[in-house]
Amino acid sequence: MTAAIAEERTFATLRRGIALSPELRPGLAGTLGLALVSMAGRVAVPIAVQQGIDRGIRAPGGPDLGVVGLIVLLTLGALAVSTASGYAMTRRLFTVSETALAGLRTRTFRHIHDLSMLHQQSERRGSLVSRVTGDVDQITQFLQSGGVMLLLASGQVVVTTIVMFCYSWQLTLVVFAAFVPAVVVIRLFQQRLANAYRLVRERAGVMLGVVAESVVGATVIRAYGISGRTGKRLDTAVEDLRVVQQRALRTSVISFSTGEIAAGAALAATVVVGVLLGVDGGLSVGKLTAFLFLVTLFIQPVQIATEVLNEAQNAVAGWRRVLDVLDVDPDVADPGAAGVALPSGPLSVRFADVSYRYPGGPVVLSGVNLEIPARTKVAVVGETGSGKTTFAKLLTRLMDPAGGEVLLGGTALTTVRFDSLRSRVVMVPQDGFLFDATVAENIRFARPALTDAELVGAFTELGLADWLGGLSRGLDTPVGERGEALSVGERQLVALVRAYVADPDLLVLDEATSAVDPATEVRLQHALDAVTRGRTTVAIAHRLSTAESADEVIVVDAGRVVQRGPHAELLRDPESIYAKLYASWLEQTR
Repeated sequence: MTAAIAEERTFATLRRGIALSPELRPGLAGTLGLALVSMAGRVAVPIAVQQGIDRGIRAPGGPDLGVVGLIVLLTLGALAVSTASGYAMTRRLFTVSETALAGLRTRTFRHIHDLSMLHQQSERRGSLVSRVTGDVDQITQFLQSGGVMLLLASGQVVVTTIVMFCYSWQLTLVVFAAFVPAVVVIRLFQQRLANAYRLVRERAGVMLGVVAESVVGATVIRAYGISGRTGKRLDTAVEDLRVVQQRALRTSVISFSTGEIAAGAALAATVVVGVLLGVDGGLSVGKLTAFLFLVTLFIQPVQIATEVLNEAQNAVAGWRRVLDVLDVDPDVADPGAAGVALPSGPLSVRFADVSYRYPGGPVVLSGVNLEIPARTKVAVVGETGSGKTTFAKLLTRLMDPAGGEVLLGGTALTTVRFDSLRSRVVMVPQDGFLFDATVAENIRFARPALTDAELVGAFTELGLADWLGGLSRGLDTPVGERGEALSVGERQLVALVRAYVADPDLLVLDEATSAVDPATEVRLQHALDAVTRGRTTVAIAHRLSTAESADEVIVVDAGRVVQRGPHAELLRDPESIYAKLYASWLEQTR
């Protein structure tokens, strides 16, 4: 890829990034104006030196201290205005950039949250988190440090160039000629820098993923005694990041060194040509001295630009990774204002010739046709891998079918607004995920306005008042990260109460009792009876005690519905799939 194409891609990324952060644009003209004023104040010093020498110290009648004093006072005033403008510009830029990038971080997080469960599972969670944290942090760092320097440097180059031309167009051309090779070299290295920092951001995401896995899976790591292997994985991820970071820095050093060489050449050429012009009478001592000051002011931002280049490429790489996520269209999209609300009242369920296949995998569900009347309690059973959990995810629209459609209350799920769907349909997953908060705060995720008295009433209605009373701090008991301060069964109890207070019209239970002990299962079963009473319930059942209490059992095998009916009726044929599953379950529970 040529340098021109690389530059075009970089600017295209910046344009898109800025377009996604509209908060950056308001007041931008005023910020640029303050930058120019700040830079004009810096140029006041060389001008003061020239005027002080030519009109003060080398005045025709001898040194004129009055002129020198006036020039000093004017220069101090200009520097005061310059300093105030620089402060105002930096403050505005910091405020605007923080606001804009907070918005970008929020939009990226919400977009990741809107992506399907399938897409989220296809990437490392740590890598996705790094888009919202590390990648946006790199953009922030650039805008607030490198961005400020580039803005000031740009203004300084513009103002300095204008003043240099006013003093000597010949010397100005000499300075430009010294920097032409540097510009060519830096452009040639631009694509290499872009690729290098793209790898840096990718390796940083991988490292964060390994760290997250190691922390979350600490119990398993210790239980299996694999701390050494886990440490080696982390060491490898850290080493990979170090290698690509060093490679990027080496490329950056070449660009910086090129700028240093150009700066030295510009100063040397200015001295030589300036002395020759002065000998010929074309340049006064004051102007030559001032021009040397101006060359220093011109060189400084060019050197800063080469230093900031690696920060810029790192930020661009981060922006590209953020844009890569934002460019992924959610395959389960909210129809929004164009959608409809679910009909009021109890909800029936209908699968119309539904099929599903995971990308690159076999068919999981094929030609499923069934109807579940409203207020019916149904248990879906089958062997592991038969398609039970996929059935639940399609029913709650965590995924969309590859063929056919799912309808609730006669309305196709793809046309239902998410706010209506999520308020009427609740799923209790197998792991009973809880947030790092108290018991009360976790339940209020379903209904924030509930009082403590109403929460206690919900526990009582579900027959869990004694369990709640046994907690160290009752409703205010912290559950820990992911609910790990509670047992698996206790987490499920809290999750069931949360589902109960949400008061859904359709409740989906994904093997909600599969990982608990028999005593807790009895408590859970009593709570489930209360939670499911009077509403449509679909329970993905691993333990067939759930199927015993269901109005109807649906048997799934190899992605197809092969049996359906009440528990007792399905047991009449001892050779049926359900009868064999039930017999196997009874054998395991003895």
